[in-house]
Amino acid sequence: MDVSLTLWVLTIAGLGILIGADFFIGRKPHDVSIKEAGIWTAVWILLAGLFGFGLWFFGNGQGSQEFFAGFITEKSLSVDNLFVFVLIMAKFAVPSHLQQRVLLVGVLIALVLRAIFIAAGATIIANFSWVFYIFGAFLIYTAWKLIQEARKSEGEDEFEENRLLKSVEKKFGVADQYHGTKLFIQSNGKRILTPLMVVMLAIGTTDVLFALDSIPAIFGLTQDPYIVFTANAFALMGLRQLYFLIGGLLKKLVHLSYGLSVILGFIGIKLVLHALHESGVHVPVISIPVSLGVICGVLIITTITSLVASKKQTEAEVAARPESIDA
Repeated sequence: MDVSLTLWVLTIAGLGILIGADFFIGRKPHDVSIKEAGIWTAVWILLAGLFGFGLWFFGNGQGSQEFFAGFITEKSLSVDNLFVFVLIMAKFAVPSHLQQRVLLVGVLIALVLRAIFIAAGATIIANFSWVFYIFGAFLIYTAWKLIQEARKSEGEDEFEENRLLKSVEKKFGVADQYHGTKLFIQSNGKRILTPLMVVMLAIGTTDVLFALDSIPAIFGLTQDPYIVFTANAFALMGLRQLYFLIGGLLKKLVHLSYGLSVILGFIGIKLVLHALHESGVHVPVISIPVSLGVICGVLIITTITSLVASKKQTEAEVAARPESIDA
């Protein structure tokens, strides 16, 4: 798509207004109800849908299809990110009324990081077409690694702090309790971090790792920086509400990592085929409609098998309880 500077400015301004409205509505710490989370999740998905159809109406069908394929892929990867967010919240015992503030800041950090990576990725792709081989190989490796980690982490549910986070905590010190929405406090004449600040740093640093997977994935579906950026933005902006809406269901999506590994592997192969085609090799090229169908199909199958497996596991646990045996 040929996107003018004016459209870029208007899009960023529009997204800024939406983020500002979201921040204004959720500025007061509170426990987010299922109803509130459901309404806002539906609003963000509706806005993404309207934007996608707007691309079709004012632009072209190709751009619209690429947006929806990118949005669905980024949304599914974001849901996987929620698993880590849940572990971080549990690790630092974040009070329920402060969780929405943590997630809002985390989403803002993610948006900034994605924008930086997208700009860098678009520049590299424009100058070095062979980078598609690297992106493709990286996604295939990531898919394999994701399967290995999913097998190893079965039954494990603890977040481990990275070295950067540990070094920050050691250097500045951390308060022993939360102090509302304050990020720093004075203690014995020294300015130290609050646990809330540490949680935000934890989510921010993990967002860097998430971006390393998601950016090559969406560039495998479209090389248009405008579509890459907007698809990421809409996928991330509803993440906070989605956390509260499906927080209890996350543990039931036991096969999600396997589904995401299939999607990343598929896009990796698509990237390699695209690179070969660009190099003059006659190979089949996977179209966007086919990509969209595969992505949606894998997610639907993964969700169904996850729910079935979770139900069987729950029934087995109930049957194994002493009271069930005695009965």
